[in-house]
Amino acid sequence: MYRISQLAEMLGLSRTTLLYYEKQGVIQGKRLDNGYRSFTDKDLQRLKLLQKLQAGGLTLKECLACLDEKVERDILVERLRQLDEEIAQKQKSRQLLAALLGESSLTDWHQTLEQQAPEAHLEWLIKQGFDEKQALRLKWLSKDMNNHEQYMLDFNLIFKDLERWGPGSEADTLRALAKVPHSPQSILEIGCGQGSATQILAEHSSANITAVDNEEFALQSLVKTLKEQGTGDRVATVCTNMEKLPFEPDSFDLIWCEGSAYIMGVNNALKAWRPLLQDNGILVLSDLVWSVESPSEKALAFWQKEYPDMTTAAHRIAQAEQAGYEVIGSFALSDESWLAYYAPLEDRIDALGSQRQGSMALEDLQRELSAFHLRAGEFDYQMFILRACN
Repeated sequence: MYRISQLAEMLGLSRTTLLYYEKQGVIQGKRLDNGYRSFTDKDLQRLKLLQKLQAGGLTLKECLACLDEKVERDILVERLRQLDEEIAQKQKSRQLLAALLGESSLTDWHQTLEQQAPEAHLEWLIKQGFDEKQALRLKWLSKDMNNHEQYMLDFNLIFKDLERWGPGSEADTLRALAKVPHSPQSILEIGCGQGSATQILAEHSSANITAVDNEEFALQSLVKTLKEQGTGDRVATVCTNMEKLPFEPDSFDLIWCEGSAYIMGVNNALKAWRPLLQDNGILVLSDLVWSVESPSEKALAFWQKEYPDMTTAAHRIAQAEQAGYEVIGSFALSDESWLAYYAPLEDRIDALGSQRQGSMALEDLQRELSAFHLRAGEFDYQMFILRACN
């Protein structure tokens, strides 16, 4: 015979739990003349059996059914299914915690968060110790906070000596400029990089140009080139984030952005930059778009991961019209524009490959090159020439 305190000590249970089990009929205590409850060895063994069943994840109700009747297979099958789901979720939780500790990649996690909560994502990155510029680069480029520093070192090493940081050519820039219906006097170029388009705009217009990029070394390179070209007196450089441009409304009659509006989202850019334009001002931008209704699985899989906001030219035009623009021209960049970017990039990657084995930046760019070589007319860079409506 066992008193309730003895039973509790033997089983590692509380007195309250045993009283609850007695109420539910698991055990049947007898009150002695001295007022103490007394339990038999049968009660002890039933409780041990109950604990073994509970170890399988069964609820108390399910355990009671198994104690007093034949075990129902359906109950066990359902509980097993639930446990498998719980284990899978716990494994995902473990993988995330391990990734946050730097044991594995956080790329998918960052990408999902960026799609679902971009502003919260940026704010959280800054709280983790990244300044705003680093956080934005992480969102756009490295996509993994654990490897960001090395990623950016490799990325900058690859691009610092490349003239172009995206598809484009002098011929296509001039073709777009020719569609601007007035002679611009004040141009804002956003995402100028090392100034491929800036030089052309300076040479083929008399406008004052404000060239914006968030890479200081790129702007320094541009200033040096323009000085050699003799047009530096009309070009001012500003190192800033394109999402927080420090300019007054109605400051420019032409805004130019080749290949970088995707960074803040093209639709966001259309809305945010509209107030900076004077009446009937022009916005020229290029963007990667689908040129077929049903892209191949390989192309879709790659670009949905790298540029989930990618859409068709028709959809971008609809967004522009909704944001208050009139489309006065649109065309796909030439094959020469693609090659002007990807041919030097491929040479640069080949040259650095042996030195940077295992580089995530290099691997990402190699995948992009593979997607380019399999392009087969499925996607284009589309130039849009848009007039701000009154």
